[in-house]
Amino acid sequence: MPWLQVRLAITPDQAETYEDALLEVGAVSVTFMDAEDQPIFEPDLGTTPLWSNTHLLALFEADTDETNLVAHLELLTGGALPEHQIERIEDQDWERSWMDNFQPMRFGRRLWIVPSWHEAPEPDAVNLLLDPGLAFGTGTHPTTALCLEWLDGQELDGCDLIDFGCGSGILAIAGLLLGARQAVGTDIDPQALEASRDNASRNGIDPALFPVYLPADMPQQQADVVVANILAGPLVSLAPQITALVKAGGRLALSGILAEQAEEVRAAYADAFVLDPTADKDGWVRISGVRR
Repeated sequence: MPWLQVRLAITPDQAETYEDALLEVGAVSVTFMDAEDQPIFEPDLGTTPLWSNTHLLALFEADTDETNLVAHLELLTGGALPEHQIERIEDQDWERSWMDNFQPMRFGRRLWIVPSWHEAPEPDAVNLLLDPGLAFGTGTHPTTALCLEWLDGQELDGCDLIDFGCGSGILAIAGLLLGARQAVGTDIDPQALEASRDNASRNGIDPALFPVYLPADMPQQQADVVVANILAGPLVSLAPQITALVKAGGRLALSGILAEQAEEVRAAYADAFVLDPTADKDGWVRISGVRR
């Protein structure tokens, strides 16, 4: 069925007032959206930061009277509404729409990421079947793409690999399909570990070849190849721990890093690694190198 959508341009200090007011007048959902493509990274624990320019979207039943709605909102909030837009939108099958938009993607020369509901464009290529849900890596983000392209360019036959912050397991599974002997995944989110197991099973990966652990449970072992696609802050603070996972002569790839954060991350690893030139994609970077 169709809906009445109200879009308000607000600042963070207005968020709670207008969210409460919209719910009070009958909104069936309220969503905060970035109005200017402004990223928020590594918020303080227990906080829910908003963008400096935020859009607040609320959905109402289609027969809601617009004039009465605005009047009630202004009465509840004590003044005229901020810049706003009201429109009627048609309902759609959001899951179906998302599935239709998630198409097979090629990374490097050999590797394809293929939605589990889609035919592989090149059946003889290295095809990774993925059913990530909406929460974990699909390969569409530049940082994941940078890591997948790097893995495709590596000689992985017989190597041991660690995926530090494994999410959907996409990087570890790609490494295994590209020839790695074994991969270990670790993540702080138990749901990520479950997603990794599910995606490994979908690709015919023996569970013994891809064990996954919470960080506290991870065995103390080194690998020939370590990939960590997390965030710049943790990459810097965890540099000694991540470095210790890489064998002498082993290879490391780091991402989840904005271009302006690259030098800080490089500096944290420069003593222990011979670093490659920084690779970039859409404002994000990958830092890779070989352990001294």
